[in-house]
This record gives sequence, C-alpha cells and structure tokens, in this order.
Amino acid sequence: MASTIVTFELGDDREVEVMVRPMTTLQTVLRNQLGLTATKEGCRQGGCGSCAVLVDGEPMLSCLLPVEDVAGRRVTTLESLTPTEGLHPIQQAFIDGYAFQCGYCTPGMVIVAAALLDHDSAPSVDDIRWALAGNICRCTGYGPIVEAIGAAAETIGAGQVEEPR
Repeated sequence: MASTIVTFELGDDREVEVMVRPMTTLQTVLRNQLGLTATKEGCRQGGCGSCAVLVDGEPMLSCLLPVEDVAGRRVTTLESLTPTEGLHPIQQAFIDGYAFQCGYCTPGMVIVAAALLDHDSAPSVDDIRWALAGNICRCTGYGPIVEAIGAAAETIGAGQVEEPR
C-alpha cells in the first residue's frame, strides 16, 4: 500500500506534516518521526495509558490510534503541554506530592489529568480515580497521584500558578 501525507496541529501553534504507511500509529509518528519521546511505549495494546495524548482536548491512546485519524486535528503531547518556562501546575504538583517513582506512567497520567481539569476544575476524588482508570502505575501507587491531581486542581482553580524556579 502507498504511503500518504498526514497533516495535523501539534500543540497550539505547530503544523506538522508526516509521510506514513497506512495504519501507522500516532505513537510511532510522535516518537520515531518527530522525536517526542514523552509519549511512552508501554503495552502497545491500549491497556496501560502511558501513551496517552490529547486529540482536540480529549485523551486518547496513541498506540491504538492510526495517525490518519488525527488529520486536521490538534494533538497535545506532554512536550506541548509543558510551558516554555517552568512546569505545568500538574507537573509541579506531581513533584511536590512525590507522585511518581520511575516516571514511566507519569506523562500519560499528566495528560489525562490535564483533560480532566480542563473539563472540571474541582473534581472529586472519585472523578480523579475514574479519569485515571485507564492508566497503570506499578511503582508509586495511586494515592499520591490522586492527591497531586487534587492539589493541581486547587492551584489552577485558585489561579495560583507558581512562577518557574
């Protein structure tokens, strides 16, 4: 089958054009063609959440998503979520709350948390747990992660985005 050119927006301002074979996953394009390695290769079956990205603001598993399906859409990775100076409040909350150990699951957790907080600035603990249902962490456990997302919600909701250190 012939390769095709797919164009999509990366973050809020960068148009990307890639040549791909049919059914190439977004994960493969992000990591191997664009060098955006925060999107992790975990299970490659959609079961761990480490490959989560936002497509038009909604979390999706890039390991299952053919890149053709994002043509003309906006894709947000951890790299494009992180401000040029400093960290996103969710990232800072993960650091402050010791919400990661090996960090392999962290990009997917942060992406899912960003989508949750974009939709609900004051989620309950149950809302946070529900949002994280598709993300697996084998090191930290979910308590510190849920607490960090709650702390980030308070920071974002109160407009207390900290200045970079």
